[in-house]
Amino acid sequence: MLIDLTNKVAIVTGAGRGIGNEIARTLAAEGVKVVVTDIRQDLLDEVAAEWQRQGWTGLQLLCDVRKSEDNLAVVEAVDKAYGRIDILVNNAGVASGARVEDLSEETWAMNMDINLTGTFLMCKAVIPVMKRQRSGRILNAASFAAIIPSIGGAAYAASKYGVEGFTRVLAGELGAHEITVNCYAPGMIPTGMNRFAERTDVEKARLLDTLTLRRWAAPRTWRSSSASSPPISPPISPAP
Repeated sequence: MLIDLTNKVAIVTGAGRGIGNEIARTLAAEGVKVVVTDIRQDLLDEVAAEWQRQGWTGLQLLCDVRKSEDNLAVVEAVDKAYGRIDILVNNAGVASGARVEDLSEETWAMNMDINLTGTFLMCKAVIPVMKRQRSGRILNAASFAAIIPSIGGAAYAASKYGVEGFTRVLAGELGAHEITVNCYAPGMIPTGMNRFAERTDVEKARLLDTLTLRRWAAPRTWRSSSASSPPISPPISPAP
């Protein structure tokens, strides 16, 4: 089945690099007007340069997803520029952590504020636009860490468990407005955020032994597992 995305409008948060950047590039190549947000201007400048080279349409906007005013400003700018928002991908996230006995309150709060509260705030900002047009697709980044326990990953895993629960509830709230809400759970994909590729051979082997296929994925080849709208028990796959 061919899904024509030409001239649809999407926001992808934290898309200056990594999986988010690959999502944004893939959508842009399909004819979507992609709005990339990030907290780093240098990454947005790189995105802008690529969009210009490729002839893609979109915006590059600074946004700290922890701040309600930043999320609202992004939504207002996109609505003003294009008159609609068809897709929201809440990709922005962090993955810092430590064993619970050594875990600082600051690290715990950072994971919750960016991964979970950031997702909530951007969804809240975009809902009125999607309700007005009676259509929309919201995709939230969960993680295999919410499925497979990882020592030292309590803060990150808890935030991603939260994303899954939040997604299920929001799917139920918005289904009647023709808006679907899903989450996806990438497996172990080396990115600048997690620095998997920089770990020792022993650490890499330990991590890969938790996976069915015993190999890393690439940003373009991850598989998703969704918490569908309306909310149901999802088929969970441990990793790509």
